[in-house]
Amino acid sequence: MTSGAAEVGVAPPSPEALLLYEPLVRRIARQVHRSASAAVELDELVQTGLLALVQASRGFVPRGEGSFTAYALLRARGAMIDVLRGSATISRAAMRRRRKLKQAEAELTARLGRAPTTAELADALGLSAPELRAAVDGAQPVFLEPLDAIYSDRAGWFACELPNAEEQLAAESDRAELAAAIARLPHRHAMVLQLYFIEEWTLEQIGDALGVGAARVCQIKRSALDRLRREMSPAD
Repeated sequence: MTSGAAEVGVAPPSPEALLLYEPLVRRIARQVHRSASAAVELDELVQTGLLALVQASRGFVPRGEGSFTAYALLRARGAMIDVLRGSATISRAAMRRRRKLKQAEAELTARLGRAPTTAELADALGLSAPELRAAVDGAQPVFLEPLDAIYSDRAGWFACELPNAEEQLAAESDRAELAAAIARLPHRHAMVLQLYFIEEWTLEQIGDALGVGAARVCQIKRSALDRLRREMSPAD
């Protein structure tokens, strides 16, 4: 037996014996890495596989249906594939489109003896030029960057149209001061402002409700606003 219990083990091996599986895990990692052409480093896949191996040794219960080796290596491969899926920057459909584009471009290059033009490639694929550009754009991987690496207070992407904390506090203070000033107005003045600005009544409607003409309502409104401006103006 050239690789110890790793070849035929039915029950989980000891933690020390798990080291015998490292060559098998590394071989699987190379296969997965080659097949996916992934951005994930090979060593990361190996570490993922070894960790899955340890977890498999803790959860495996022999039932006579298969060896621990087959079970553990299946778990290791599955964990590696999960890592690749989690870090994938391009969908499977986009990968198929990308391979088709590259294959068509390679065939045209071999036939023409030079790189094909956009029009020639589009014609070979049966697409219009805009459709080809859309296909090329859709086959590009998406590159993700940490938010901390790209954040800037000056970047328009992160601009917020809401007022900042100081502006909000000032607005709250102004509203409270305005409410207090309105409360000090004569009742009729406050009513005119309420009906005109809040209820959006016309001057004629307000005049009918108060039993006065529209011109008188306009005078009351102007007088109330002048008084509010004086009270709201900062003291010299």
